[in-house]
Amino acid sequence: MRWHVGTPMLAPPPEVKRIMSASIENPHFVLRRLHSLFGLLPVGAFLMFHLWENSQSRFGALHYNDKVVGWLQGLNYLPLLELFVIALPLLFHAAYGLVILRSGRAEVVRYRHPRNHLYWLQRISGIAILLFLLVHVGLTRGYTIIEPAVTDDLFTHMQQILTQPWMFIIYLAGLSLSVFHLANGLWNMAVVWGLTTSAQAQHLFGCLCAAIGTLLTAMGIHGLIGFLP
Repeated sequence: MRWHVGTPMLAPPPEVKRIMSASIENPHFVLRRLHSLFGLLPVGAFLMFHLWENSQSRFGALHYNDKVVGWLQGLNYLPLLELFVIALPLLFHAAYGLVILRSGRAEVVRYRHPRNHLYWLQRISGIAILLFLLVHVGLTRGYTIIEPAVTDDLFTHMQQILTQPWMFIIYLAGLSLSVFHLANGLWNMAVVWGLTTSAQAQHLFGCLCAAIGTLLTAMGIHGLIGFLP
């Protein structure tokens, strides 16, 4: 069954509540909540950490290579952490996001509410982020498998990538879309989990999410610029 995407109902009538209660037996009820939960923890948390990590580029190559990359490389069970804390939750979040995309119909002309537009921007940004991750992981982690010596001076490697204007634009777009996806997803999660049940609560939390997104974007751009000569 395909559902039109519109404004979330703030105060559902009794018959709708009954349907919502019955939907708990539907596996998608649980999967949607896991999807939103994994989008925040650990995927969203890792994004925030990664942006902070890259913001250390402003202190120069020695600091970044030794204090940031060196510290990470020295963590115990790093491959297991990358697999179970980052890769698998990210794959689940991405895969079920594609299921959600397929189950809806984009009718942004008929339903002009801003939240309907944001819903589809969330879905489209998810696809773009997947493409960006393929490029980013390939140029960083994938490249270090071919050339392990790059790990010793990852700062210079990133500098060589980002000094190419078209690559800087790709990274800037990937950064912006990733932060938007997290901030808007955080708002959606609060609705899905019933944390913001009134229009005022949703508006106030939306302002908070926008502020978080602005701060993360600024930190991310600061990190990108820090790699430039």
